[in-house]
Amino acid sequence: MIESHSISGFSIHIPITVMPQKLFGIILIKTSFAYEFIAKYLKMTKIPLLFFLMTLGITAIAQPPKRIITLSGALTETVDALGSGAKIVAVDVTSIYPAYINKLPRVSQTRSVSAESLLSFSPDLILAPEGTLNKATEFQLKSAGINVITIVQEYSAKGATKFIRQVSSAIGAQTKGEELAAQTEQNLNKAFDVVKKNQKKPKVLFIYARGTGVMMVAGKDTSMDAIIRLAGGRNAAEGFSKFKPYTTEALINANPDLILLFDFGYKSLGGMNSILKIPGVGLTNAGKNKRIVEMNGELLVNFSSRLPQAIIQLNSKW
Repeated sequence: MIESHSISGFSIHIPITVMPQKLFGIILIKTSFAYEFIAKYLKMTKIPLLFFLMTLGITAIAQPPKRIITLSGALTETVDALGSGAKIVAVDVTSIYPAYINKLPRVSQTRSVSAESLLSFSPDLILAPEGTLNKATEFQLKSAGINVITIVQEYSAKGATKFIRQVSSAIGAQTKGEELAAQTEQNLNKAFDVVKKNQKKPKVLFIYARGTGVMMVAGKDTSMDAIIRLAGGRNAAEGFSKFKPYTTEALINANPDLILLFDFGYKSLGGMNSILKIPGVGLTNAGKNKRIVEMNGELLVNFSSRLPQAIIQLNSKW
């Protein structure tokens, strides 16, 4: 059904199903007679002004995003797990799971992103880890009308379910978010039962490697320190936080029972035989027993719905 109105010579045909507040948004932008139109339209339809403004705001907030950009692997995986993967139009370089994500455009070939690159995908929502976007870029995006939501990820079991709920709230999928968070919590409890049954608590040294020229060791306050502890291990790197450059002396002093690397780091160093030849490795318990372990990097640092899987898989390496 169509309803017609004529105000000050401005004729418009309004479908009954169209909410007047949505019409208001169009008129406000398209014509200089906005104020006159609003006043007369409200009088004609007998809609209270307060109700009109309230429903205008509610409609804008409630509308879920249709074009999402995710700027971390964990965010990408979580949006997908919440059933909104089809809404993702572009991702960052760290997003590689699920497999179809590799077919999506990348906003950049590095971790650095620009407002121009992000805007080129016409998103209505950008999800980013805290610190990914600088203030200037974030300001440009918001000035262009893009909803930008930054999320702080906590590397813990509770942090994982909190993260899921935050992402679900951002994309308007709260019901699915509660379901996924509850399922993840159940799976975490099962994972911790597996950890308790394994009496081994090895000293684990995580090395981030991009060839022998780039080797860093993970200390406290890192995702790797957290996953090692959740899986029942002990971080062999003590006395410092974040990451620090790898040194032969530090390796020998740490004397890990097991050396852990991401799969791509393991390959960049040439595999088991080459790693065992790195100075100092052969002097550690890990080197003597050939306990050099590689695992999928995205899985280990996910700290979202796949955290239980990461805990069980890492614990199985002990």
